[in-house]
Amino acid sequence: MGRRYCQLDLNERRQIWRLLGDGLSVRDVAVKLNRHVSTIYRELQRNRFVGGDPVCRFERYYPVTAHQAAAERRARQAKLMRHPNLQNAVVKQLRGHWSPEQIAGRMKLEGRRLRVSHETIYRFVYGAVGREDELYRYLETGRKKRRRRYTRKPRGFSIAPENLITNRPLAIKEQSDFRHWEADLMIFRREYGKANVTSLIERKCQYLFAARNQSRHSEPIFNRISEKLGLLPPSLRRTLAMDRGSEFASYRMLKDELGTHSYFCDPAAPHQKGAVENTNRRLRRFLPSNTDVAALPERAFDKIAQQLNRTPRKCLGYQTPEEVLRDAIAKAIDGN
Repeated sequence: MGRRYCQLDLNERRQIWRLLGDGLSVRDVAVKLNRHVSTIYRELQRNRFVGGDPVCRFERYYPVTAHQAAAERRARQAKLMRHPNLQNAVVKQLRGHWSPEQIAGRMKLEGRRLRVSHETIYRFVYGAVGREDELYRYLETGRKKRRRRYTRKPRGFSIAPENLITNRPLAIKEQSDFRHWEADLMIFRREYGKANVTSLIERKCQYLFAARNQSRHSEPIFNRISEKLGLLPPSLRRTLAMDRGSEFASYRMLKDELGTHSYFCDPAAPHQKGAVENTNRRLRRFLPSNTDVAALPERAFDKIAQQLNRTPRKCLGYQTPEEVLRDAIAKAIDGN
């Protein structure tokens, strides 16, 4: 995009609301506003309005409400910067190995008029000033980077009933036609870092895409999935099935960008995406768990997928997945 980052203003938030209402995808909105697509996704995630109750919950994006939420959050984060005496007191207690919860709790107990929450202190510690002074060293964990909040809530993202695999049409289960995919994440030994591999398999023709990710963050993973499935005609990428791991929390991106509907397996039921589980066993011959995938060139994963896609399969009458998919693509193009 080429522009230096700055906060979204109210006018841009109004444009986001209007463009989404016109049916544009998030990626198209980002192009219109000359913003990175991650900026728009982050805005929709952090500043959307959530209402209702657990039974009838709804989420909407309203520009004025979003602008107010962003302003309030910046004001909270800036409190320690606006009040040097408060900042000095907090830093002194941090260096005395008080936790942010203890500092905030003590302020409340003493009834101080000017006080901050433990979350504000954490944000300060991991902000520009705190990082420069290496205040994280005084925390109990001593982590240089803060963990994402609420990461101990597995499957914490909401899954609508229409996205449950039990509500998937019978024709998909019976593998009677093309265009239905499964995805999984292949994890490697911890000492090699956070890099991992997404495996994407078409249920009927067994065609494989393999894509490396640098972390388990959901949004970049779905960017790679979108990149791979985007190579196909729309009629050949209708659905995607996956498990409920937090790495798949951004599944709505796929609907926005490609129109691909997502389905989630039941808890502890990997057999519901058996095609990709079986493919992962084949992939492990080339990518065992002790592989440093971060050190491999990108083309290595395409080469492995290509080898498997050009191997005859009994379930395909000894045709290769590449041959079967090529025929399906030709038919899809002719049908248009």
